[in-house]
Amino acid sequence: MAHRIYGKVIPIKEKILVKHIDKGERKTAGGLILPAADEVEHGGSGIRPRWAQVYAVGPKIDYLHEGQWVLMDHGRWTNAIELDDGNEVFDLRICDADGILGYQDEPPSGIVSVGIENPGHGPHTI
Repeated sequence: MAHRIYGKVIPIKEKILVKHIDKGERKTAGGLILPAADEVEHGGSGIRPRWAQVYAVGPKIDYLHEGQWVLMDHGRWTNAIELDDGNEVFDLRICDADGILGYQDEPPSGIVSVGIENPGHGPHTI
């Protein structure tokens, strides 16, 4: 379980903080179930990029803004800390800026993620 901290976290320099990383079993719009495991030997489909929502960016980042969604190369994020910012509780991670493949303003569509990291919530369409 992640360590819980309380309050607002403000990143420094070129740090990018993300929440709601796309993890867990997924279901495509066509109904295909994609396993949660990353490792092929555990039934996974192998390594894949992940979507996450930008929580905050440091002052040296001028191309991303809070609330946008980033597609990150696999493994380009840290372990999570659980953050209670007074409005919601979620897992917060640092994203490697060099691992960002792209971004968009709207949540990604077409995939239902059963295990998105948003404690206390069930299936979530992203």
